[in-house]
Parts: sequence; structure tokens; C-alpha cells
Amino acid sequence: MKFEHYAINVEDPVAVADWYVAHCEMSIALSIDGPPYMRFLADKTGRVVVELYCNRAAKVPDYKSMDPIEYHLAFAVEDAESEMNRLIEAGASFVVEVNPQEGSRLIMLRDPFGMSLQLCQRVQPFTIKD
Repeated sequence: MKFEHYAINVEDPVAVADWYVAHCEMSIALSIDGPPYMRFLADKTGRVVVELYCNRAAKVPDYKSMDPIEYHLAFAVEDAESEMNRLIEAGASFVVEVNPQEGSRLIMLRDPFGMSLQLCQRVQPFTIKD
């Protein structure tokens, strides 16, 4: 079995997808221009895919009210400080920073739509095997 994608029900999948493409090095792998306006976003490795859609048959979670440790998208970065500043300039907001070990930085932000976004600068990055 191999992971395919993670799906997120959001109010405006087109706007959310556009922001992540413009500011988080994501690309649109597949899109549907009618309801539920699905956007499948791939990271720059093409290994991780997130599906954004708006399906009114289910409640769209109130991401703004959720604690970031309940739910967040995490991105590995080499320079958390500069990435944080760049994303704040693009409309994200700072929430909290945690430093679990010397040299590692985990910075929690909220994207302009209220979803939690984490920047992970780790001393020991995860090693991914194909």
C-alpha cells in the first residue's frame, strides 16, 4: 500500500490552492472547475499530494478555531526564519514557535484562510525511502 493523498474540505478550494501554489512551492496536479472545485496539489517532489475541495454534504471545519496541534500542514524548510517572514508578507500570521532540540525550529503559522501551517527546520530531517 502507498499513500496517495490527504483530503481537506475548505470554503474556497480555488483560493486556497492558488495561495499554496504561489507561496509554498506546490503545483496543481489535477483540478476540476465545477463543484466541488477539487484541486490536487503536489509538493515539489511529487511524492505528497493534498486534495482541496468544498463539499457542502459535510461541514467545513472551522480551522481558525482549531488548535494548531489538532491539525496542521507541515513543510520542511532550510531557513525557517526567512520562510516565516516571506509567508507573513504573503498573508499568513504567526502563532507560536517551538524548539524541540538544539538547532531545530518548528514555527506554527496560520495561512490567510485560518488553516495551520508549520515550518519544520530540523537538525535531523526525516529520511524518506521510495
